[in-house]
Amino acid sequence: MFSNIPNVKLGIIAVSRDCFPITLSEMRRANIVKAYGEGLYECPVTVENEKDMCKAVADVKAAGCNALVVFLGNFGPETPETLIAKFFDGPVMYVAAAEGDGDMINGRGDAYCGMLNCSYNLGMRHLDAYIPEYPVGTAQDIVGMIHDFEPIARAVIGVKNLKIITFGPRPQDFFACNAPIKGLYELGVEIEENSELDLLVSYKAHAGDKRIKDVMDDMAKEMGEGAYYPDMLERMAQFELTLLDWAENHKGARQYVAFADKCWPAFPEQFGFEPCYVNSRLASRGIPVSCEVDIYGALSEYIGACVTGDAVTLLDINNSVPQYIYDEDIKGKYDCKLTDTFMGFHCGNTPECKMCGDRAIKYQLIQHRLLEPAGSDPDFTRGTLEGDIAPSPITFYRLQCDSEGIVRSYIAQGEVLDVRTRSFGGIGVFCIPEMGRFYRHVLIQKRYPHHGAVAFAHVGKALFEVFKLLGVKDIAWNQPKNLPYPTENPWA
Repeated sequence: MFSNIPNVKLGIIAVSRDCFPITLSEMRRANIVKAYGEGLYECPVTVENEKDMCKAVADVKAAGCNALVVFLGNFGPETPETLIAKFFDGPVMYVAAAEGDGDMINGRGDAYCGMLNCSYNLGMRHLDAYIPEYPVGTAQDIVGMIHDFEPIARAVIGVKNLKIITFGPRPQDFFACNAPIKGLYELGVEIEENSELDLLVSYKAHAGDKRIKDVMDDMAKEMGEGAYYPDMLERMAQFELTLLDWAENHKGARQYVAFADKCWPAFPEQFGFEPCYVNSRLASRGIPVSCEVDIYGALSEYIGACVTGDAVTLLDINNSVPQYIYDEDIKGKYDCKLTDTFMGFHCGNTPECKMCGDRAIKYQLIQHRLLEPAGSDPDFTRGTLEGDIAPSPITFYRLQCDSEGIVRSYIAQGEVLDVRTRSFGGIGVFCIPEMGRFYRHVLIQKRYPHHGAVAFAHVGKALFEVFKLLGVKDIAWNQPKNLPYPTENPWA
């Protein structure tokens, strides 16, 4: 697990209505702990009243638990069980016992009924908790629910302890990356905004750092001979150490860090390279560095890293797939229409572990045209990590604060196809079912920017629950054809 995302320590508290046998709840709790195996802390206090609640919460906090399962082994006491969520500082899941492990007179717990009142009381107290799609089950069923809860809890804990560090103002004509920071505070995220000059001063102060050689060696080993510019490694290693030291020295009261950096047009000429490869290396270690000061892109990436425990990336929803590529490499081989496909691209920030074997450090073609003399060899526009993105299941998603300060999100599952792009940059051919309709009635209709985060797994289920727990009301997804969008023309 990355050091920049939380380790979840789960505890379980059983609750019991005082008119039901307390032993029923305790027996069922013990069965869950046994079925789960090591790693689930069993609170010895069974909660029947408010004093029990105080003791139980104090016990799990003393045990180091940062996420909690509240288990209704029988009907449960409505006030004390919901106050657990109020007084425990971390994400809480509520689940209930199914019948069938005792007689139906003295061994019936009615937790199926109790979950209704539990939910009602949570709502009255304005308490957010995770309740699975079907929260009633046997010990083995509930173990499965706990495993589903773990990445959700990890993401929520991470967001509540995250600082996003930015360098530079968001690009003037790049309104895709301009968004109010008000939404960050509402989510519990801290932010530190800095000038590009602050970063440049720190970078220059790292010249000659004794650690540079080790980072250079690691970069060369990672890329392999012939896949990097030897004369660039020192500059990039110096920059990597600059960011890592800044994170450590500036996270303050927060535990975790993500970056949103301005990477053009001034950066390459002043620093002497493009930062893309360094950004990719930090992302591969769970420290997202979003391009173009995309603050909500960095936040989205960080959530994906917490959910998957794996490297993520940020890509432009960039260009359509040409008909000839579709006809040659996709039609008849994959179950997707041309309008289900698009190319996801960025200059070179995708971690090398998510790219095909012919990936290499190259130069930014667009910046070279713009910033370096015509006909010259690339110099300071070198530093991108380019190649086709490897085939994989993916989830394309984003959390965004709109111009009115409302936090919205979307989630769409699909895959990177095993299709050669014939293009430049870090790029892949993506297929998402009904992407054409999703593009029009979610991305365009709700005015999302062109940047999207990519998790290299199907994690829509977990992301959906994370966004709900964070209080996001609008969670869009790629709806099937038989479920029209509100703005979709029925005669189109």
